[in-house]
Amino acid sequence: MHYNMVEELCTLHTNLSDEDVQRINEIVVTLPLIADLNKANVFVDCPTKEGKHAIVVAEAAPTTTKSVYKKPVVGKLVYEAFEPSVFFTLRTGKPMFLNRALTQEGKTVDQSVVPIKASNNRIIGTLIMEKDISEQVRYQQKMEALSEATETLSEILIGMTEGRSIIPEVIEEALFFIDHEGKVLYCNPAATNLTQEIGEGNFKPGDLLVQYFPIIKKILSDPEELLVREVNILNKVFQIKKITLGQQEKSNGTFVIFKNITELREKERELIVKSVVIREIHHRVKNNLQTVASLLRLQIRKGLPEESKVHFVESLNRIASIASVYEIILSNSSVDDVDIYRLIEKIGNMLVFEAEHENKKVSISYSGPPHLLIKSNKAVSVALVINELIQNCVKHAFKSMNEGKISVLFAQNGNEIEVQVIDNGEGYSPKSKDSLGLEIVGMMIEHDLSGHFSIEPAETGTIALVRFPIDREVVEE
Repeated sequence: MHYNMVEELCTLHTNLSDEDVQRINEIVVTLPLIADLNKANVFVDCPTKEGKHAIVVAEAAPTTTKSVYKKPVVGKLVYEAFEPSVFFTLRTGKPMFLNRALTQEGKTVDQSVVPIKASNNRIIGTLIMEKDISEQVRYQQKMEALSEATETLSEILIGMTEGRSIIPEVIEEALFFIDHEGKVLYCNPAATNLTQEIGEGNFKPGDLLVQYFPIIKKILSDPEELLVREVNILNKVFQIKKITLGQQEKSNGTFVIFKNITELREKERELIVKSVVIREIHHRVKNNLQTVASLLRLQIRKGLPEESKVHFVESLNRIASIASVYEIILSNSSVDDVDIYRLIEKIGNMLVFEAEHENKKVSISYSGPPHLLIKSNKAVSVALVINELIQNCVKHAFKSMNEGKISVLFAQNGNEIEVQVIDNGEGYSPKSKDSLGLEIVGMMIEHDLSGHFSIEPAETGTIALVRFPIDREVVEE
């Protein structure tokens, strides 16, 4: 196994870090054993930089049975159209078992895919196992059946049978079937219309396809049996698929399929522009909040009546908590998602740091699942609630104590997110219910989060409990 090649391919074609590549190499070491044990070809695929495709960075063929592949496939691109299971696993992190796929050499295999994860649970690649669907004694029979089906399909498409298949006639994609010389043997109505619309010249069956679409000459001359490319023709974007039919050294012809994806790409560009605008809005909101916070800090430093200072500090913390939401958004690749763990940790650390300036030694701990995401509009309400609850602990729980401990626990329970803020302070007093902070918590929970809030004494200290439902705006990675 050439580990240098793995590193070279990852560096050239992916956005993986050195740590990610090291993790990939740890998997690559085991590939020969996995291949022999399962009597299957195994591969490691990693997502490419642009995210549209994947690339094979390592492979191992079994020595305990015949390999599915004749040629090495390391360094070749993987297309979603032919291996959807790989891309499903890359996007979701969920394994897929015994799904049908087309190999790089055009064979049909049973494919199983499991994700390869980095230390932070991020998906960095997939481990793939492929077995030929034909087994032992039935191998020759199934290959003959596959060959007969391929020849029959070719005959239907080029009009050699008495009947005429309606399937290619009604599909929206422009479908051409060409021989080994590139001559058009068959084309469906969509293909005829496409040739008349943007092709160069008046189309006649038997002509060379490149005569009408010179831009695909390189695609047709490529030795790969399966190929997907995007090309621009007369200000339109087309996805072109090339599928060569055949078995072993015999070719029965090639499908060339044109799919107009101009509208799709325009929508993608619009989404990118909208995403940039949204991020710019988030950036400006964060800057404005930080400006307001800076003005409050300046006013506090200039001097305030002692009875007013505490209200300024509380307002400052509330503004800083809301700003934390937008700081987290801007540090993520997502446009509008906030990691609850990071949000709670950021707010808690800020408030405990403030307490240290008042000569109180307060420690805080956090417990909850990482990567539990919530949309920014809900995150602002959650930030204010968490700020008030932790600030309430810092302000009231340890009045006659020099040190204390706060624990913040959160979890997803069924259809709800539950957050607990627990302190080991002096205990809860019912009079505290009249404080502005708890009024803010009650209002946010009831009106913005449609949830439930309770606060009560514990064996030592106080427990504040917040529950709010998970709806379409809350997802877990």
